[in-house]
Amino acid sequence: MSDHSQQPTVAVFRPADERLDRALALLADLGVEGLGDPMLAVEPTGTQPRTDGTYTVLTSKTAPDLLSADWEPGGRLCAIGPATADALAAAGFTVDIVPETYSSSGVVERLAGEVGGARVEVARSDHGSPTLLDGLTAAGAYVHETVLYRLTRPDGSGVSAERAAADELDAALFSSSLTVEHFLEAATARGVAKRARAGLEGAVVGAIGEPTAQTARDAGIAVDVVPEDAAFEALARAVVSRL
Repeated sequence: MSDHSQQPTVAVFRPADERLDRALALLADLGVEGLGDPMLAVEPTGTQPRTDGTYTVLTSKTAPDLLSADWEPGGRLCAIGPATADALAAAGFTVDIVPETYSSSGVVERLAGEVGGARVEVARSDHGSPTLLDGLTAAGAYVHETVLYRLTRPDGSGVSAERAAADELDAALFSSSLTVEHFLEAATARGVAKRARAGLEGAVVGAIGEPTAQTARDAGIAVDVVPEDAAFEALARAVVSRL
């Protein structure tokens, strides 16, 4: 644990763009010291989604940045949640559908009753959950997936693993399953895997949703906080209140 005469130190693994800036600003507002350690980097594939779908599903706010200026979605446009919907709207797209639950299973639940026999285009990262494709296929849709971008572990990641290994981390905010996997990879690459895991045992570990929490548990990391709303701000607030 870090010295509590100072602010608690909270590791955040958002990509090194405005998402990390906003996360660190939020943590500062909440009265803790954010430790930015990006665990995800976006590598565009250059591939564009198909335009012949009856439905087009986009699952991240990164997607609009990677769509070409002349791309138009086929049929109705579905965003996995409000953040993605806002990013699409800001890029000039009309979003027709946002599920009540902001997850792959939420999209399946929302579309299952109406996609039988329809073409559904899903455009996302190379680490998308199989839940979405399997669920839509089971509902009778003809599903095509376009990989818009790959998610890789940035060079230099793992500062938070070093801090955890030294018992200098009070909390960690895992915002996707891949952040868990990349944290452990970075810890291993720095030769501190065992001590970093021990350090997390003494910290408050938050996971953005149940799939991320399950990835952490499967890797032997105990999860203390899973917010009701699968959004980063909800995660940060829940973990800081636990601190």
